[in-house]
Amino acid sequence: MQISAQVDYAVRAMTELAAVQAADPDRRETTQTLATRQEIPFHYLERILGKLRAAGLVDSRRGADGGYRLSVPADQITVADIIRVLDGPLGAVRNDAPEAVAYTGPAQHLRTVWVATRAAMRSVLENTTLADVVAGHTSPLMDDLLASPGAWDRR
Repeated sequence: MQISAQVDYAVRAMTELAAVQAADPDRRETTQTLATRQEIPFHYLERILGKLRAAGLVDSRRGADGGYRLSVPADQITVADIIRVLDGPLGAVRNDAPEAVAYTGPAQHLRTVWVATRAAMRSVLENTTLADVVAGHTSPLMDDLLASPGAWDRR
């Protein structure tokens, strides 16, 4: 799985908003502040925040006290929620659901590989909230995955 820049930037900005909201539930952050803190291109972040706002994950206000904040508590927004807003369904195969693809010949069972891959991604991404990321909390499954041989090696 490749994490798009858009998703990476979105999750980073959302963790900033989660941390701010934990300290002060009424505080909002400007796009400029979020972009500066996380070294995200400003105009790209504006577009990302617009998509997250349209999906109901953040809200915004204009003016002197304006900016963005989470519209849903951080412990109710999963990493999977953010990915789906920006990149669509998890584990899609050429934009189709993995259970909908069909192969022939030696590749006929490949669909089960794609469905299992989606299930593995879901088990991590649907069970990791913004609050977990900010606090550094990992699930037992994540701990096992992170401790597995080669987990930290790029291949």
